[in-house]
Amino acid sequence: QVQLVESGGGLVQPGGSLRLSCTVSGTIFSLNNGMGWYRQAPGKERELVASITIISGDATFYGDRVKGRFTISRDIEKNTMYLQMDSLKPEDTAVYYCNGKRKYYTRTDDFWGQGTQVTVSS
Repeated sequence: QVQLVESGGGLVQPGGSLRLSCTVSGTIFSLNNGMGWYRQAPGKERELVASITIISGDATFYGDRVKGRFTISRDIEKNTMYLQMDSLKPEDTAVYYCNGKRKYYTRTDDFWGQGTQVTVSS
């Protein structure tokens, strides 16, 4: 069973930066259908923040609300994915979740981290 362990959340002032990490138990290549970061603010639905491929390069996708401010990356040797968050805004406050997808024929399994709180406030 794949486990994802997140770290790096916290309290930061508007305009500040944080870096989230998500470490995969075993090999990151087991998540052959990509990884990503989602977030969920109180009273709102969970939304995709950014995603990255694991196999065949590191193509990335960003949600419109974070494009130009957040950077997703992964370190294959460390089995870890990162989310560098710059120019943070109060509306970025949410619980951030790491996600990994494993595809086997027509079935796709989703794996989730425990979530880490990010609070942007002065």
